[in-house]
Amino acid sequence: MKNFSRGIVDGIPIMLGYLSVSFGFGILVMKSGLSVLSAVMISATNLTSAGQVAGLSVIVAGGTLIELIFCQLVINIRYSLMGFSLSQKLDSSFKTPQRLIVSFGITDEIFAVASAQKGKINARYMYGLITISFVGWVSGTLLGAVAGEFLPSQVTDALGLMLYAMFIAIIVPPAKKNYRVLFVVLFALALSLFVTYVCTFISAGFSVIICALISSVICALVFPISEEEEV
Repeated sequence: MKNFSRGIVDGIPIMLGYLSVSFGFGILVMKSGLSVLSAVMISATNLTSAGQVAGLSVIVAGGTLIELIFCQLVINIRYSLMGFSLSQKLDSSFKTPQRLIVSFGITDEIFAVASAQKGKINARYMYGLITISFVGWVSGTLLGAVAGEFLPSQVTDALGLMLYAMFIAIIVPPAKKNYRVLFVVLFALALSLFVTYVCTFISAGFSVIICALISSVICALVFPISEEEEV
């Protein structure tokens, strides 16, 4: 029986990974001039590393609420697809309130662990899996933010690169295996540089939205996936 404690145990590896990555985010928030409380609140209300970093850039740049909303929608819309997929594994104990609670905690890692379980999973298991992961992410952010106030700038500069190192580690392996991924990464990079240094009138928030959407659409048009590959 997959209960709350089993979810906690299965989520410990996720928690340890989140602890180290979110430490870098906490330092990044402090380097941006925000407070420790702001860092913790961002991590506690928006459980997504890429979304948090993009959202932080919009906040620091003084972007509008509309920019922030659309930025998060574009970056995090994949979680909706994960939620649809994961709903097929949920047992009858999941009612609408439980589904809403669990939807907050769906991340790439939590989705992967939950999807790998044999048979149906219940609400208690998901609560345990999400809770321990959430604690790791928020605790790491808090530790990083506090450390950012006291550590020398040379140290915080180095530790602040951890989050970007994680993003690079995520995209390099699939880019080496699939030329489509490599194309969209390089195209998005080139487009981002163009928007940043040429189209300077475009704000940071809309820059993320524009680059992500255009790169995805261009890749889908240039490299469509055939029915044979989908199977």
